[in-house]
Amino acid sequence: MILSVLSALAEPTRLAAPQILHDGDKHCVCDLMRRLGVTQGRMSRHMRVLKQAGPLIDRRNAQWLRYRIKPDLAPHLRRLLDAAWVEGVIA
Repeated sequence: MILSVLSALAEPTRLAAPQILHDGDKHCVCDLMRRLGVTQGRMSRHMRVLKQAGPLIDRRNAQWLRYRIKPDLAPHLRRLLDAAWVEGVIA
């Protein structure tokens, strides 16, 4: 699973998205696309890749999917995400 997560995070937008989700709230694609400057279709694709890799979950809220980091994410994957933020990898 760690290789899947690393592969998913290799794209800049997918690397930046978990930083927004790091606050523990659920964020809709509309919020993520506005903050990251990408289209709805592109943001949805990026989030699907991250979800399939394992660190995210989603929940439908009317027309939007809301994403968040898995609360039960394996500790080694949580440390991987945390390291990216601590080291300033995500701007």
